[in-house]
Order: sequence, then structure tokens, then C-alpha cells
Amino acid sequence: MSGHSKWATTKHRKAAQDAKRSALFSKLTRVITVAAKEGGDPNPDNNAALAAAIEKAKGYSLPNDKIKTAIDKAFGAGKDAANYETVIYEGYGPAGVAVYCEALTDNRNRTAADVRAAFSHSGGNLGTTGSVAFQFERRGQITIQKEACADEDELMLAVAEAGGDDYEDAEAEWVVYTAPTALMATKNALEAAGIATHGAELTMIPTTPTQVEPKDAPKVMRLIDKLEDLEDIQSVYHTMDMTDEVVEALEG
Repeated sequence: MSGHSKWATTKHRKAAQDAKRSALFSKLTRVITVAAKEGGDPNPDNNAALAAAIEKAKGYSLPNDKIKTAIDKAFGAGKDAANYETVIYEGYGPAGVAVYCEALTDNRNRTAADVRAAFSHSGGNLGTTGSVAFQFERRGQITIQKEACADEDELMLAVAEAGGDDYEDAEAEWVVYTAPTALMATKNALEAAGIATHGAELTMIPTTPTQVEPKDAPKVMRLIDKLEDLEDIQSVYHTMDMTDEVVEALEG
């Protein structure tokens, strides 16, 4: 139940960089609003999707008043009503890397045009629905700072008892994986066992990593960056195999 993933490490380093962007809070509140609305309940105890959205937001230090405002917006009326819908975009970037994007938008035409432009300007191609989804698996993901649990044997036992599927070492933190429906139950069980968690969210894990020449890695990441910069895009996942050489090329 252990391992080290360059992909996960780089993803989390990227997430730390993203946290500095002013647009991130807007994206997080949008996710909370949609989760509250689709779940039909403003109480996270009764709405698992909302609970996960709030946990992710807290991981990025979104203030409680913004969380409350986002929940309230889900049940507003008139100009305060939330009209976002979830849209998935799939395609291929440079070097044949599969890219899967999750968006929350109030204007499909605008978002589709922006996503298509990002792909075409970066040497990629926007595909049809289902064209790359089969290369990913939906998982729950919980992060734990190593200062909260430095002993790997202790963590391994706790993860197994809490109902987690697996974990891996990601430098300053552990990353625990769960079934999508077990995310919050596993998180709560870990905390009940005395292990503080840093964040919990649903994610997509590539099942078949794509081998990429180091010289092509920056081209792929430029596409990822362009997509993540779009206001309507919430999450971007890719299959680029994060080997030592690829990570070095991206950090060089």
C-alpha cells in the first residue's frame, strides 16, 4: 500500500502555485454553490458532495464567510440564483497526452470556445465526449501533512482501518486514495484516529501514463496552464508520465 508518484508530487506542487492565483477563490466558491444546489441540501452532513467541496476549499484557506455565501447562493432567486452546469471537455495535447477538463459554466458557448482555443494554440486537439475519459479513474484523495503522522507504519494501519484503498509518499505529505463514495467516511475515520487531514477532494487518476520525451513536457504543461487559467475550468487532469527526466525538464 505504498509508493512514490512523481505525477502526484508535481500535481501538488502545481496546486500550491495555483493557490496564489486570485481566481482560485472564485472557482472554489462556484464548486460549493453547485454541490449545494445539486445535492438539494445546504447542510454538508446530509450532502456528501458539498462536504467534499467545503473540505477542498478549506484546504486552500477559503474564508468561512465566503463558504456560507456560496452555499446561500445555491438557494437564491433572481439575480442571486446560481445557473452553473457541469461540462466535461476531453482531448489530446502535444505528444499524444490525454487531457480531461472539468468545467462549471453559465455559458457553454463561451467556455467551449475558450477551451478549443487553448487546445489549438498549444498544439493539441479538442476531442469528443468519451474520447479520453477511459484513461482515467475517479478516486477520492485525502492529503495529510507528515507532521501530523510521520510514521509510515502507523499511517498504513490507520488508512486500512479507515477504509482507504492506498496511499503514497508526496514529499512533505501523504496522499491517501479512496473509493469516491468513501472519501468523507475515510477522512472522518482518520481524524477520529487522531490523524489530522489537510484536505479532501475527488480527483481523476490516469490509469495508463503516456511516455513523453523531456523536450515535449513543457509544451504539454503550457496547455495545462492555459486551461487552468480559464475562469470556467475547475480541474485539469493529464496522462503525462512524470518521470525524473520530465520533472527536471519542467523545473529547468
